[in-house]
Amino acid sequence: MTEPVRPDDGRAALAGFVTNRMGRASARPAQNRPQPKSGDAGVQDFETLPGYRELRLQRSAADLIGLGNPFFRVHDAKAGATTRIDGRDFVNFSSYDYLGLNGHPAINAAARDAIDAYGTSASASRVVAGERPGHIALEKALAQHYRTDACVVMVSGHATNVTTIGALLEPADVIFHDALIHNSIVTGAQLSGAQRRSFAHNDLDALESLLAATRHEHRRALIVIEGLYSMDGDAPDLAGFVALKERYNAWLMVDDAHGLGVLGATGAGLFEHCGVDPSAVDIWMGTFSKTLSTCGGYICGPGPLIEYLKCTAGGFVYSVGMSPPLAAAAEVALGVMHAEPERVERLRRNGNLFLSCAKARGLDVGTSLGLAVIPVIIGDSLKSVTLSDRLFKRGINVQPIIHPAVPERASRLRFFLTSEHTEEQIRSTVDAIAEELAEMEKGGSLIEQLLAKRG
Repeated sequence: MTEPVRPDDGRAALAGFVTNRMGRASARPAQNRPQPKSGDAGVQDFETLPGYRELRLQRSAADLIGLGNPFFRVHDAKAGATTRIDGRDFVNFSSYDYLGLNGHPAINAAARDAIDAYGTSASASRVVAGERPGHIALEKALAQHYRTDACVVMVSGHATNVTTIGALLEPADVIFHDALIHNSIVTGAQLSGAQRRSFAHNDLDALESLLAATRHEHRRALIVIEGLYSMDGDAPDLAGFVALKERYNAWLMVDDAHGLGVLGATGAGLFEHCGVDPSAVDIWMGTFSKTLSTCGGYICGPGPLIEYLKCTAGGFVYSVGMSPPLAAAAEVALGVMHAEPERVERLRRNGNLFLSCAKARGLDVGTSLGLAVIPVIIGDSLKSVTLSDRLFKRGINVQPIIHPAVPERASRLRFFLTSEHTEEQIRSTVDAIAEELAEMEKGGSLIEQLLAKRG
């Protein structure tokens, strides 16, 4: 389980890890350095932006020891369980396509039909340009899925959280959220001006202590949790959170972005996984990029909530409506998910296989449930990037997650499993991880290797 970042969590970043030990440069955080005064020469230079220097140092350090950049690689084919990069085939663990729906013939056909009928754009906000039938059909299907009155879809998952929380809460209110909550929730809280209080990950007792001590100080209260946590692959006790929100008169919002298609026997999400009536949750949020093979976000909930958001939420009112082909594709993808629960079962088998193989090889998988998201925790940013690079050279594409995205001691490789991965791909990948880690240990510490290369 990852923990909130603290100042003493070790090296500030991968760049600091390397450069501090080589004497090349200081890696002090930008906020601790003397800042130029307004109007000083060069202050308008983009290179003075906080963190830019660290980015350059990080890249230089990686170049020095021959590490390829694992980010922004160009894929030459549809990325699912496999992909192609620079003409070479890879087993791919860096795409969300949990149920293998991206490229499904019925979904592609729905998108093509929508293009023929409505073009590629909604042209303006739905308030201005009007609705398209696909918007209404998708929102109706999602509301039925979560058994809510209504739904609103927006063009960005991140913006859905930001604009919803920003519209609902004000400075007199308070937001209680899991310490590992997504950036979009924190950003929305900052936009709203409400007080923000975090509680230890999945810790009901910690939340209740906060509620008992501070709930009475505020007008409205919102509790926000995730369905499946995207860094650790674990899930909360939904029934426990529902009980607390009822006891302390708060709204409960569940960001089920990674839960839809993954949690529960049929992939319905966190409510199915926990056996809780979805109507007990005030606000259901999700995205289309994880399971439903498009992009954007949605909010499902009571009719007054959705009507209010459609009239006041800036990310809806002042943003173009969802592209008609994406809306049509997402609706059909949801239908395929419902019609083919065997995809969810394959995903479950694959996740369980990866988890059991990883544990058998002594790999640290944290608190993952062994569903779609499984971390292999390395505990060192440079080592994580190096392992990712070594696996890439063996035809395995997986991204490192390093500080400051997670604490330095929780740096990791994060594996996204899909229903389409094969048993051989999973077993050979876990073997490769264990083999490369063992080989890296033989060569001594990475810093020693780096200093030796430097001469």
